[in-house]
Amino acid sequence: MDKRARILVVDDDENIRKTIKAILEDEGYIVDTAATAAEGIKKSEEKSYNLALLDIRLPDMEGLELLKLLKDTVPRTRKIMVTGYPSMDNAIDALNKHADAYLVKPVDVEKLLKTVKTQLQLQENERKFSEQKVAEFIESRVKELSTFHP
Repeated sequence: MDKRARILVVDDDENIRKTIKAILEDEGYIVDTAATAAEGIKKSEEKSYNLALLDIRLPDMEGLELLKLLKDTVPRTRKIMVTGYPSMDNAIDALNKHADAYLVKPVDVEKLLKTVKTQLQLQENERKFSEQKVAEFIESRVKELSTFHP
């Protein structure tokens, strides 16, 4: 990526927020944190994020509900669910509600960084694909219009 990625970490556990923020900032990412779903939603409306790490259990809302409410950007914000209560049902539910990845607490640092990097690369690929499609549309539209106005 040509610019530093912006990441939002939403978790009610202050130690987890601080630890993940420190790990990601050490990798050069710009990181904001939120302790509640409401705070996460507010931040996503004020700034655009490349990626969001969301705790499944938050005091004011389930993380799976938050998945749907975070403001999306173009290309789409990548969302990674993080849980201390792993279950197959949680994982399936998260992926069905458009989570892009699923991590289990305590989060392994290498797995966290690999997942973040993979999701950011997928986002970059989506951005390039979107730009290519727009360019192709404009090119075809220009050709179409030029045949009507020689």
